[in-house]
Amino acid sequence: MLFNSFVFAFAFLPIVFCVYFLLGRLKNKDISTLFLVAASLYFYSYFEIKFLYLISFSMAFNYATGYILMKATSYRKGILSVGIIFNICILGYFKYADFFIENYNWIFDQNLDFLYLALPLGISFITFQQIAYLVDIYRGEITHSKLSSYMIFSTFFPQLIAGPIVNHKDVMQDYEDPKKKRINWENVSKGSFIFLIGLVKKVVIADTFALWVTDGFNNYTHLTFTEAWFVIIAYTVQLYFDFSGYCDMAIGLALMFNIHIPINFNSPYKARNIHEFWRRWHMTLNRFLTKYVYFPLGGSRKGEMITALNIMLVFFISGFWHGAGWTFIIWGMLHGIGSVFLRFIKKYTNLQFPFLFSWFVTFLFIVLARVYFRSESVAQAHDIFGTLFTPDVTSVKAFLATPSAIFADAAAIEVAGYALNTPFILMGGLVIMLGICFFAKNSIELLNNFKFNWSHIWFVQFLAILLLATLFFVKKSSVFIYFNF
Repeated sequence: MLFNSFVFAFAFLPIVFCVYFLLGRLKNKDISTLFLVAASLYFYSYFEIKFLYLISFSMAFNYATGYILMKATSYRKGILSVGIIFNICILGYFKYADFFIENYNWIFDQNLDFLYLALPLGISFITFQQIAYLVDIYRGEITHSKLSSYMIFSTFFPQLIAGPIVNHKDVMQDYEDPKKKRINWENVSKGSFIFLIGLVKKVVIADTFALWVTDGFNNYTHLTFTEAWFVIIAYTVQLYFDFSGYCDMAIGLALMFNIHIPINFNSPYKARNIHEFWRRWHMTLNRFLTKYVYFPLGGSRKGEMITALNIMLVFFISGFWHGAGWTFIIWGMLHGIGSVFLRFIKKYTNLQFPFLFSWFVTFLFIVLARVYFRSESVAQAHDIFGTLFTPDVTSVKAFLATPSAIFADAAAIEVAGYALNTPFILMGGLVIMLGICFFAKNSIELLNNFKFNWSHIWFVQFLAILLLATLFFVKKSSVFIYFNF
């Protein structure tokens, strides 16, 4: 059940919303909380019911471990270690087992069979959130945890599968406040507003760019110089609107239930260096790695060499967390190298670069590193890099003059009489969307300025009509990219 599906928008969400707030009128507020837990578990099991057993077992183990940790006066570090190892082992078994088998076979010339395990949705996000929960108990930041509150903290459907990675203290006050069990129409209107923005980002923009990107990477050996550059920049745009769309929808859905979850996305392509980029992109992942990995390793307190190693380790974990493959590891390490290099420049030189230059270099670095992020293999990434750095002026002229045959799926769809593989649509769409990424206010800024007046009502209606028109012509719902991680 996807956020961008009819069954979610017209069945699941309205039913859960109405029942939750009706139950919120009862004297026992835990009943509404437990209903929301049940609805969230149903939402999760809708994708694959067998994973329901896994998340239930994980919750039971982590709640019990946390409870023991709160009561324990000795062996607390050992209890915490057991909890962390348990969560990492679950993630490692389901997500990385075949990766390790593949590399073991390659190194030792063996032929062990692969397990071909299905990846439970949201396992990476769930694992980090549970680890943060246990560490916060160990540090004394959590001193009590009611079972019903813990269960909704672990399962709340807007952020269950693709984040944000929520800390216990971020949301617990909202979960346990009886006043939050009553409908707040201002929150409903704001939540609906940002939810629709996210839905437009996903359905209208990201899914359209996905047609070009998928065709391009599937036929990467036939890409021309210009098509290759178009495809990798288009993927950068697709990922931006796909992930920011999910983050908007998660915030909007939570707000409808009077829950404020953390901002996870803040115009990252406006960043002028790699440090700023990571303060804007997947902000809760950056917070987790900083608080629970970088600082415990010593941060920047143990000299420049150890600091550089700590940064590289953090980005190695970030890359490997995103996917079980060398392409993700290389992508993460490239960002680590970029971060260490930037730190070196700032500390040991007086170089001051103009804003536009530093912004352009940062964006170009992000685009090129994403080739590894999207490629199925290192060999595919290197093949694409070979095309990217083999200039061909004739391919530029051809791309701007005639429809590109490489985008076969896009050619079957028309907008205002133009097929989606025509130069006008390709370049116009890319330039407009890049302009929005670089210059427009982001959805959080729009939300902060939102007031329920007629101009905003008409804007919401326009978004809804645009969505219905897109769904009518395209007639498909695609999963979010971060569902794969």
